[in-house]
Amino acid sequence: MLSTQSALFWLILFSAAFAVAGMLYARRSSHTLEDYIVARNTQGSVATLLTLLASSLGAWILFSPPQAATWGGLAAVIGYSLGAMSPRIAMIPLGKRMRELIPRGHSLTEFLMARYGRSMYALALLIMLFYMFIAMAAEITAISKLVTLLAPVPLWLTAAIVMGFTLLYTAYGGLKASIFTDKVQVVIIVPLLLALVFIGWKASGGVANVTQALQERAPQLLDLSDPVGIKAGVTFFVAILLTGIFHQGNWQRIYSARDTRTMRNGFLLGGVLVVPFIFVMGLFGLAFVGLAPEGDSSVALFSVVMPQIPLWLAIALIPLGLALVMSSADTTISAVSSIVAVDVGRLLPNVGTAALMRLSRWLILLLAIPVMIVAAQGYSVLYLFLLADLLCAAAAFPVFYGLFSARHNGFDATAGTLGGLAAGLFLFPMPGEPPTYLLESFLMAALVPAAVILLLRIVRPARAPFDLQSLAGTIRRLDTL
Repeated sequence: MLSTQSALFWLILFSAAFAVAGMLYARRSSHTLEDYIVARNTQGSVATLLTLLASSLGAWILFSPPQAATWGGLAAVIGYSLGAMSPRIAMIPLGKRMRELIPRGHSLTEFLMARYGRSMYALALLIMLFYMFIAMAAEITAISKLVTLLAPVPLWLTAAIVMGFTLLYTAYGGLKASIFTDKVQVVIIVPLLLALVFIGWKASGGVANVTQALQERAPQLLDLSDPVGIKAGVTFFVAILLTGIFHQGNWQRIYSARDTRTMRNGFLLGGVLVVPFIFVMGLFGLAFVGLAPEGDSSVALFSVVMPQIPLWLAIALIPLGLALVMSSADTTISAVSSIVAVDVGRLLPNVGTAALMRLSRWLILLLAIPVMIVAAQGYSVLYLFLLADLLCAAAAFPVFYGLFSARHNGFDATAGTLGGLAAGLFLFPMPGEPPTYLLESFLMAALVPAAVILLLRIVRPARAPFDLQSLAGTIRRLDTL
């Protein structure tokens, strides 16, 4: 479709444009550590909506929903779509509660340490970092695969270019630069996605043609009562819900919103608007099965679209993919930076804010190396996400129960999480295995912790309740360091 030189030219040009825009904006903004990692109370409803929408629509939407539809059908697409919305809705009461208890907060890890102590903090921190590592690696994998569909560009080279430019503006400008570029990127994402959908469905022959082909080849994929599809849909809903509430990028935006009402409106609309995008992308997986083109199901969308894609749209796929990837990757980079700055600042209270900012930037650069190595392998984007989702599912109830229950404690939270991890991983499929017990693995990971905590509550003597109101006094602003 494109030559290697042409693809690299457009890739570097558009990557540099996003990076320059973010850095120019960051130069006009304040550079305190508070602004860098949380941008507290600075964003209105529209800005919150746009940044959440952009960071939700990663390049994975071009790969994972279509691939899920090829084996889970329409029910899986619906579950995936609603699942993508669910963390945003769940974050509204959780975010409201967190802002009430810790008004000067920055990250979920602060709450973990203050509420549960070192053991649960360390366990949940590892899970969060692993999830964000996987999320970033999956995004870079997705854009690398997209570029190889357009031209013979090595996966590692695309990964290095995209990571390099994303790190450039995010490490320099922090959360404010991430939010600004999100707003720019969503303006690119929406029209190009609509153009891709229009041309793609025209190439497939339309809904009637795809439906007729599916009725002949795989009618079960259209059956909303099909057990396989229902299991797939519920699996995606549970997995995405319990994972999204752990993403530090979401917690940064809880605090960056101007007030609780602004936060609620932004998260509500950001959640609702992502649904149609995921749903329509998933339908291309059904078209792939119905039309049976050559190709791997992990690139189902492009197997349908590529035969009739015009040159201008082939080139436009590069800025579309970059906007999708960079809007999600910069959110993850900024999230990890905030965790580094907050947690190192607590462990080393005598270190100044300038040193913390430099340290967070250098550690992010080190993190980028294994991300690029993983992305260069071309692993399944869907499988990477599901593995990270399972770990978060095990920690969800133990972590967030403590926002509302004063009797919950760190020992119970740690034991519950470990029990959920053991039960979920036991049933989780290995790479290449059929996802026979995927739903069961997520349900076990999510429900076993609650059972363990209830059992411990019964057999262990009652302890003095935790004073939730004391949490506010444990967190200080970072610009007072």
